[in-house]
Amino acid sequence: MKNKLSQLRDEFLRQLTEVKDEITLRELELKYLSRKGELGVLLRSLKDLSVDSRQAAGTMANEIKQELQDKFQEALKLFSARQTKNIPIDVTLPGAKMAFGHLHPITLIQNELEDLFTSLGFMILDGPELESDYYNFTALNVPASHPARDMQDTFYIDKKNKDGEYDLLLRTQTSPMQIRAMQKYGAPLKLIVPGRCFRNEATDARHEHTFYQMEGLVVAKDINFANLKSFLEIVGQKLFGPATKLRMRPKFFPFVEPGNNGEYTCFLCQGKGCRVCKNTGWLEIVGAGLVHPSVLEAGGLDPEVYSGLAFGFGLTRLAMLKYGINDVRFFQSGDLKFLEQF
Repeated sequence: MKNKLSQLRDEFLRQLTEVKDEITLRELELKYLSRKGELGVLLRSLKDLSVDSRQAAGTMANEIKQELQDKFQEALKLFSARQTKNIPIDVTLPGAKMAFGHLHPITLIQNELEDLFTSLGFMILDGPELESDYYNFTALNVPASHPARDMQDTFYIDKKNKDGEYDLLLRTQTSPMQIRAMQKYGAPLKLIVPGRCFRNEATDARHEHTFYQMEGLVVAKDINFANLKSFLEIVGQKLFGPATKLRMRPKFFPFVEPGNNGEYTCFLCQGKGCRVCKNTGWLEIVGAGLVHPSVLEAGGLDPEVYSGLAFGFGLTRLAMLKYGINDVRFFQSGDLKFLEQF
């Protein structure tokens, strides 16, 4: 067996020196190194030898197999390099088109709003997505027994605090940064907080467990409802055009008093009525109000001295309206066909 292996090795190396092109090299590979090649036949015949002979011949066979495979790879690289070197290159041909990424539609909306608010003197803050129950609810005037918590069913972390309560959760809104910002920066204060939020929703075309919001806060002395109305008018005209009108309808939010829904002239039909605005001519865009005194106190400010206005946009909803997207689940799908449209 050892003699047969040595003869096969010598014959392969001899023929390898005579190879002139890659086609002949591939034929040599099939003849000797393929599963049905001569080396494979010899390896399968090892089972007929005695135990001692099989061990010695097997070691030799493996060494020869590795050597022949290495020699073949060296020859293959050599022929491939020659072939590449001899290919003519036409330098006048256009280069291969590179694929570029696409900004997510929510990112486009966020960038547009950030440009708007920074031009109005707002700073941009980022907040933790893993929040405490205190900042997400209690400090925002939503105590444990408040029914508003039922509207924001969220994801709690399976870890109890020293009182045996589940205290950590995925934030349901960007509003906790109101408290954190007031505690850190005091007043006067102007800020926006864009970011991702989470709620335990049954997903459908209009509901998703992950969505994006943008929170806004202004705190100073003598802030009143007239300031809020004029400010929301400026924002609407900047976003949707100078002819945009605002109407404000009462709405309860625990962390503002009074609270309202801000509705703007539908930018798709210019107020004439269409399918998107349900033929009303208005789009509900922003929730807003004057900051509740309890929230100012939680932020370390005296509500007898300072007052504030707060507002919030749904970035996901704005993107759906602007780009005519009829299913919120597209945003989290990772579908390149969807993203390549923007």
